[in-house]
Amino acid sequence: MRIAVLQFAHETVTFLPNDTTREDFIYPGSPASGEALLATDPKGYMGGFVQVAREYDDVELIGITSPLWPRTGTGSGWVTQDAYEHFLGVMIAELQAQPKLDGVYLALHGALAVRGVPRPEADIARRVREVVGKDVFLSATFDPHGNEDEAFLQQADMAFCVKYFPHYDMHLQGERAARMLVRAIRGSFKPVPRTLRIPIIAPTVVMWTGASPWSDLIQRALIWEAREPDVFVNVFFGFPWSDVPDAGMGLQVLTHDDPELADRVIRDMADWIWRRRDALLNTVKIHPMRDGVALAREAVAAGKAPVLLADYSDRSGYATWLLQEIVAQKLERTLIATIASPDVIRSVLAASAKPGDPFEAEIGGAFDESAGEPVRISGTVRSVDATRGKGNEWVCVSFGNGNVLVLSPYLVQIVEPSELWQLGLQPDEFDVIAIKSRAHFRRGFDDSGFAPTILLVEPPQPFMGTVRLEALSYENLSLTDYYPYGNPSFPPAG
Repeated sequence: MRIAVLQFAHETVTFLPNDTTREDFIYPGSPASGEALLATDPKGYMGGFVQVAREYDDVELIGITSPLWPRTGTGSGWVTQDAYEHFLGVMIAELQAQPKLDGVYLALHGALAVRGVPRPEADIARRVREVVGKDVFLSATFDPHGNEDEAFLQQADMAFCVKYFPHYDMHLQGERAARMLVRAIRGSFKPVPRTLRIPIIAPTVVMWTGASPWSDLIQRALIWEAREPDVFVNVFFGFPWSDVPDAGMGLQVLTHDDPELADRVIRDMADWIWRRRDALLNTVKIHPMRDGVALAREAVAAGKAPVLLADYSDRSGYATWLLQEIVAQKLERTLIATIASPDVIRSVLAASAKPGDPFEAEIGGAFDESAGEPVRISGTVRSVDATRGKGNEWVCVSFGNGNVLVLSPYLVQIVEPSELWQLGLQPDEFDVIAIKSRAHFRRGFDDSGFAPTILLVEPPQPFMGTVRLEALSYENLSLTDYYPYGNPSFPPAG
């Protein structure tokens, strides 16, 4: 049983000014092929797929040359057509050279946005299908922040989407993709999919599945999967920062040769979502930066530290709005992690700076209007961390009264406190931790009980990561086709 494995994933913020180029996908380890590809992301989709697939003695996995996530992470815009065609062309050529295949696994995301290609994941599936033929089964994994309509499952047979945000079940969905692919090849599972788009568009910061009503939504999907054998429910929350025609919420349901059941499940899920649409979009309190920093000071004084300040809106990594307020209000014992500052990092490295050396530089800002103005920081170099490899060094700078600023080359979302302590920092040094994150931080700072006080903050203007999506210049969709910006009809006629 020969199964080809491919990956092409990115969460594209099309409103950023810097395109994601071919060169952004090329760095030590990427592209990857063979065993190197199969060994990537052992706790994620790929790890789950490979683990289960290799539990079958008669399965051979063929790692097709694939780009890993671009070095810019989510801090870059449209994927260029050159990059897309280059890497997909390599994949297709290798597939064409393969002896007969029984299955293909696609490790995708769902929010890949390519200039000139309206639905890239569906296009990938279509072009793979053209090579391998109609009798080969295609299985895929997705992130819940994907924008997917019916086009993908018109080409592929199966899809398995993460349910939780933060993403706890990536490995599990990879396992499912492998197990059901093997069953389909063997003939014990006949996938019957249904897809339905729901005209709701929402910022990702409201989508935390650790609290109602998003937890209720996921629980309803899990109940259907528990009640009915071989039923799989994918809930796509959508990714509004990709300006693509299929943005917004969507559902996929997969059954074993039971179209009536698939119809019943997807209608039940869709009706539940539409009835609760207002609650789904009004789940979190977000404070202006100035107020959030003042509230952090009050919480520290009241003994409710450590306080987490989460700037959900920064999409480039360069934004300084929160740093400006921390400096202006003279907040103390505060850790700011991180601000993208590749030029400053290069200067520190070029000077062979050591811990204790003086530091003075303009930090962040100037990337675009959403980044704010640079902030001059004077202090000392605390550490230079090169464990992530050349070109991905982080620099820690001490300034003010017990403050530490962490500089990184790109946007970084700190998910676990341990990521900070690995830099040589100590938890008892800080009363306040300021990070760039939407909901990913809840894994390590909220679910664990680490931070008794959590404050989500936003800058004074509605920039690209805003909850006020009407401030964005969409060209490939109309917000009035979606709730809450219009009055769309749902369910659709027929």
